[in-house]
Amino acid sequence: MKLKLLSLSLGLLLSVPGLAAAHEHTPVDQKENAPCDCQEGKHHHMHRDWKAQMQEREQKLVAWVNQYTPEKKAEWTKVLEERKALHTQWMSPENAKKREQWKNEKMAKMQDLKKKFDEGKITKEEFIKQAHGGKEMGHWKTFHELELAVEKKDNKQAAALLNQLLQQSKEHNQKIKDLLKK
Repeated sequence: MKLKLLSLSLGLLLSVPGLAAAHEHTPVDQKENAPCDCQEGKHHHMHRDWKAQMQEREQKLVAWVNQYTPEKKAEWTKVLEERKALHTQWMSPENAKKREQWKNEKMAKMQDLKKKFDEGKITKEEFIKQAHGGKEMGHWKTFHELELAVEKKDNKQAAALLNQLLQQSKEHNQKIKDLLKK
């Protein structure tokens, strides 16, 4: 009798979380399309609607170019259009094999770095630097610094950062072109 009671209570105990999860009423589509619920000062890797976020950043960038470096507007327009075209080409079904190969190479490199880190052959800082290919996410850092310069109304710094970001964008476009040629 005690064994039956014990197994019944254990079964109930294990099934309650599953029932609670099944009772949740928010459909999956609504969750994916909901606005980002991140809070100021908290970072995470991916927003739910990254396309809208990238479009917003591009609009800010174009506005800042018009304000701080209007002489480079044509060059920026060309670089941004090229980036969109390269992205579309890279994401096309014809390049699925290249994307998969690139992803596999990147994952193999990450596994190798993780192994070296676990074995104590490299430090955490070296791991992070090598994992990001030595670039340390420079374009995102530059964009953030640009936002701060705009907030402070530092025209000279904003113009310098826009020029730096333009160069980084050109380099990024070249990397995508090189990946497409492989």
